[in-house]
Amino acid sequence: MVFPIALDDGVVLRVVEPADAAAMAAAAVRNREHLAPYEPERDPSHYTEEGQLDGIETALTAMAQGRRIPLVLAHGDGIIGALNVNDIVRGAFDNGHVGYWTDAGFQGRGLMSAAVEHLAAYARNGLGLHRLQAAALPDNERSQRVLVRAGFERIGYAPEYLKIAGRWQDHILFQRILAG
Repeated sequence: MVFPIALDDGVVLRVVEPADAAAMAAAAVRNREHLAPYEPERDPSHYTEEGQLDGIETALTAMAQGRRIPLVLAHGDGIIGALNVNDIVRGAFDNGHVGYWTDAGFQGRGLMSAAVEHLAAYARNGLGLHRLQAAALPDNERSQRVLVRAGFERIGYAPEYLKIAGRWQDHILFQRILAG
């Protein structure tokens, strides 16, 4: 695997580790209000070290099975974002779904755009995926800009696509074709 990758401002893109559980919990607590409009409703355990450890172990198992790539943006001892390829499907599809979040204090620096670009290169060259797809809420212009900067194109609009913040919400769909 090509990770870790140094990004700007001392941020490193790398695979999540069980030792990240406390830092992930601290990031979840710190960004709870910031991320609430863009995420599913969370169980209280999501904001604990134990809950994060469970999620990390699940993610690493899925990675070992070839179904997921779970990455974090680390800054010093802290976690300031996460980037995943979920639901990797092989065969005629060779596709994965991209999801990410950035700490409120680190937005607007181009870190996630760079991270998504590195992830796309790995998905193409390291995994041989043909396509990545992502979805963003219509009012989440920052997320849409990340995708466009990283070479994704808008491909559609999905009514009531995901249950976010407690209700089914529409999403704009994006894709990036990785291999010709």
